[in-house]
Amino acid sequence: MIVRKSLGRVKSVLILLMVLGFFFATYNLVSMIVGHKVGSDLGSIVDGKVEFTNTKSKFHVAVTATDAAYSQWQCRIMYYWYKKAKDMPGSAMGKFTRILHSGKEDQLMNEIPTFVVDPLPDGLDRGYIVLNRPWAFVQWLEKAVIDEEYILMAEPDHIFVNPLPNLASENEPAGYPFFYIKPAENEKIMRKFYPKEKGPVTDVDPIGNSPVIIHKYLLEEIAPTWVNVSLRMKDDPETDKVFGWVLEMYAYAVASALHGIKHTLRKDFMLQPPWDLEVGKTFIIHYTYGCDYNLKGKLTYGKIGEWRFDKRSYLMSPPPKNISLPPPGVPESVVRLVKMVNEATANIPNWDSLNRS
Repeated sequence: MIVRKSLGRVKSVLILLMVLGFFFATYNLVSMIVGHKVGSDLGSIVDGKVEFTNTKSKFHVAVTATDAAYSQWQCRIMYYWYKKAKDMPGSAMGKFTRILHSGKEDQLMNEIPTFVVDPLPDGLDRGYIVLNRPWAFVQWLEKAVIDEEYILMAEPDHIFVNPLPNLASENEPAGYPFFYIKPAENEKIMRKFYPKEKGPVTDVDPIGNSPVIIHKYLLEEIAPTWVNVSLRMKDDPETDKVFGWVLEMYAYAVASALHGIKHTLRKDFMLQPPWDLEVGKTFIIHYTYGCDYNLKGKLTYGKIGEWRFDKRSYLMSPPPKNISLPPPGVPESVVRLVKMVNEATANIPNWDSLNRS
């Protein structure tokens, strides 16, 4: 069933202004310290470590997207694999929503469950379209009917490679630790948004908002702050220059810390070819990096390979069906990625013609 709720432009601006106004009070007054608890339904102790695996509560899969062809073809592949993984043993996936922040319907409305929200007012994202992500979540959380108690924030270039359980607990979300999110190494900048009285910058988790599984009530608290921190970071020239394309990821991490929320860090949440070589028991393939190899199977990262798969090669139209498999010697993670893309494109109707810009 498609959910369609269009917010008026004037209302969107008013809501955004209210969020901005309330931010400063939130920024200084909110100090909710969330206890780290392990409920009896969260799993067991493995190798001396508690496995935060909530098998009783399903999570809603939410992915923010635009109506550009580049976003559409990735969403179609993601949704194909969501449908295959959803009902597998061990999966805690609930329903799926593509949160479309282009402000209008597109041609995938009948294929993928979609909720349309407004983008930020003109010029506010300054060409950094990812700033629309937190604002999209604010609108969706306010207006949509969400049956599940938990939410997985995902991205179009995610493929579910193994059934995903609920890795979060009620008071502690689960996130993926990114090696390039380094709050402690950027303390001078971090202190502009996370003041000393809130605690050490090591309280800020090395994460972005995706992939994250989080209880709905926690995301409802974080999301408005996430919007405001993102906009403030973009407005600060030093922060904008240093954080660049991961600015919005830092903003989510800071917003969470401002609310006293810590994440369980799960390296098995996701793998990123070509750097992660094997799929193993990880749950999501994130194909954000280009995969370039010579015909001997040697990685030529930074140089276009004799064999390559890079999503950025398909900005205006989808990749072709039946992409050639990589040469011998290429890591299993890359081979698996290409095989999964090929399976999806072979089975999705109108693949070659539907999503083109």
